[in-house]
Order: sequence, then structure tokens, then C-alpha cells
Amino acid sequence: MSAAPDGTAVDTSERPAAGAFAFIFTRLPALLRISCGLTGAVVALAVRTPPVRTELLLPAVAVLTAWSIWYTLRAWRHGIGIPLFAGDVVLTTAACLAVPVLVAPEVLPGEASWIAVLASTTVITAQTTAPPRLSIPAGLLVTAAYVAGVQAAGNSTEASAHAATLLAQTGCAALLTAVMRRRMTRADAAFLVNQRAAREALIARTARAAERQQNRDLHDTILATLTMVGQGAVTGPSEALRERCTDDLRTLAALAEARSMPNTARLDEQLRAVLARLPGLPVNADLPPCTVPPPVAEAIAESAHAALSNVARHAPGAATVLRLRRLAGTVAVEVIDDGPGFDPATVPAHRYGLREAVRGRMATVDGRAVIDSTPGRGTRIRLEWPDVG
Repeated sequence: MSAAPDGTAVDTSERPAAGAFAFIFTRLPALLRISCGLTGAVVALAVRTPPVRTELLLPAVAVLTAWSIWYTLRAWRHGIGIPLFAGDVVLTTAACLAVPVLVAPEVLPGEASWIAVLASTTVITAQTTAPPRLSIPAGLLVTAAYVAGVQAAGNSTEASAHAATLLAQTGCAALLTAVMRRRMTRADAAFLVNQRAAREALIARTARAAERQQNRDLHDTILATLTMVGQGAVTGPSEALRERCTDDLRTLAALAEARSMPNTARLDEQLRAVLARLPGLPVNADLPPCTVPPPVAEAIAESAHAALSNVARHAPGAATVLRLRRLAGTVAVEVIDDGPGFDPATVPAHRYGLREAVRGRMATVDGRAVIDSTPGRGTRIRLEWPDVG
């Protein structure tokens, strides 16, 4: 899951384009804010000629630097929500209004002051971290505050010049973000259509395979018996014929029962059966009822078995969790352990376990396996199947 620019959660398995958008426009503003904050602090302290008031400049720089660090850490871990966006705009607006006591007159011209850079950074990041109804007014607010502060400092030329720059930055960033959001929505819509088509194709393949199997069973039993009788191979009472007919009736009954069964399987029950196959591995299981097509249930259950078997083999004493969830159109099973972990990039290519027993098996039902592990920090394997029907 990622945080969207409006602060809401984005399911990256269901909306991969939205997830990528949220990832990019969380990381980039965070990096821009920290680089601007640290550089601005150095520049601000370098020129302290009057009317700059050092007793105000030092706490202002300390607050803005601390905010830049907090902003970056918070954005990196939890995404950028409305409170973080609003705090950034408020602090920047206050700094702009305080230009007369924070910026020396000789560095104001040419849009080169540290407050000018701070204002530009804020209006750009605002467009990528909040919806337009908030981000555009925020850009206008910062622009107005900058103009007021620089006018108060006695430099109307700089106020007009950088105001034009800030307005252009607000407009261009807002337009670029709007285009990307529109493309993102279209891409995710196409992705969902493709996933739905893949699921329908899987169900159709399953039905065709079952029909072919039934035809083979009928050909090998009942039709063969009828053909034998019709061709006169049996001319009188025959014990062998009676036994064969009895077997054929059992086959018919089994086929009729199979036809009456629903085309879904209980994934939670199959996962419990997997745990029963590993009695020596203590697992904290959270398995609410969940139905999926039988091939999907089998693929997920066997992939989970392979993951749990790896825990039993490589981290037998680790605390292990098996969790099943159905959220936002995705069935997800997680196998989590606090064992020694490993670096997935160092797994040799010839190793079958993760490549085929987990990833390969999930790919056969149009699912995927996400493996997250770090040496010394345990392992999390997430098995996902997009249920968009």
C-alpha cells in the first residue's frame, strides 16, 4: 500500500499506476524538501548583515531545518497527507512574510535568496502532494506572502519578478500533475479490464479442462462398454460384464457429483490443510473464510506450503504468521517470520524454491509473489491474486 497525493491509501496490486504515482510524488518532494532545507540553512546563516536580526534568524533557521528533516522522514515512512502539506505551506508563508528581518537586502535581487528558493520548493511540491482544490490556492498564498514580505523589505522589482516565477511554477506543476493523474487513471482502468479478462479466461480454461476430462472418462468406461456390447463381444450372461457395468455406474455418479459442485474452493480450508502437513512448525494463523476458483486455491495453498517449508528448514525457531485477506479486489496471503532473513538478490538462479515453487506457481493463475527479506530482519512473502470479477 502507498499513500496517494490526497493522503488516501492506494492498493498497488489493484492500481499499479496510482501506486507508482504515489511512490514518485512522495519520494521526490521529500528529497527536494530536505535538500532545500539543509542548503537554505547554510545560505541563511552566511549573510547576516543588517537589517537581518540574528536573534530571529537563528530560531527561524532551526525550526525550518527541523521541519525539513521531520517532513522527509514522515513522508518516506507514511506518505504525505494533508497535515504535512498544510504545515509546509504555513511555515513557508510565515518565512516569506518575515523576509525584512531574515534576508539581507544585497541578496534579494535576482531571486537568489534562500527564502525565494524555499517559496519555489513549496509551491512545486504542493501541486504534487495535494489535490488541486488545495494545492493551487496554496501556491497563490505563498506567492502573495512572498510579494508582501519583499515589498516590505523595499524591493518591489524582486517582488514582481519572483511572483511571476512562482505563478509559472504553480501553473506548470499543477498542469503536469493533472496530466499524470489522468494518464494514471486510464492505465489503471485498462489494467483492471485486463485482469478481469485474465480471470474469465482462467475460469474458461478450467471449465474446458474439466469437460475434456469428463469426455475422456466417458470414452474409457461407458462408451467402451457399450461399443463392446454393440459389436457382440458378449453373447451371454457374464460376470465380468456386470462388474464392468458396476464400475461404469460409479464413474457416472462421480461425474454427476462433480458437475453439481460449485466452481469455487475454500482457500482458508486449503491453507489449514497446508498447516496440517507441517505439524512441527508452530504458526499463528488468521484465516477468515474466502472462496476462489479451485486452480487459484491450489496455487496459493501450494505456494504458501513452499514458503512455510522454507521457514521450517531455514528458521525453525522463528515466530511465524500465516494471514489471509481479501481487500480492494485482491486476495492476499502473507507468510511472515522473524527468522534470520536473507538477501533475495543473492539467491542463485538455479535454486528452484522461490523461482518456481512460489513465483512460478502464482504466475500460472495470473497472480504474483512479493518477497521482502533482509538479513537479520526476517522475511515476508505476500501471495496476491487479483479478484476483480
